[in-house]
Amino acid sequence: MDILGATLRIYVDDLDKAIPFYEGLGGGEALRFERGGVQVAAIGCFLLMSGPESQLEVLRKVSATVAVSDVVETHRVLSSLGADIIAGPVATPGGRNLIARHPDGVIYEYVDRQQ
Repeated sequence: MDILGATLRIYVDDLDKAIPFYEGLGGGEALRFERGGVQVAAIGCFLLMSGPESQLEVLRKVSATVAVSDVVETHRVLSSLGADIIAGPVATPGGRNLIARHPDGVIYEYVDRQQ
């Protein structure tokens, strides 16, 4: 299992207002999509999210998003180490993901770019 990096999860009230700042900071253009009623913009290492508080409340339970080379392999490794796989692997607009609770109780999202 190769960990390629991590993404900072940022919750904003106004996505359109926040994007220009993070595009300037991250040096790239936002990749925008919607998932479960939440508007999302991925810019470099930043993942901006905006939407109904009921949806954001669930997302805030995830401490970080970790990029990996292969989510299926990550599922196998996490399971063998005692992690609880909460969801996935499933396809998303940006690749595949899974949500796992580590034995210490911390919840992470793992993503890859494979479809």
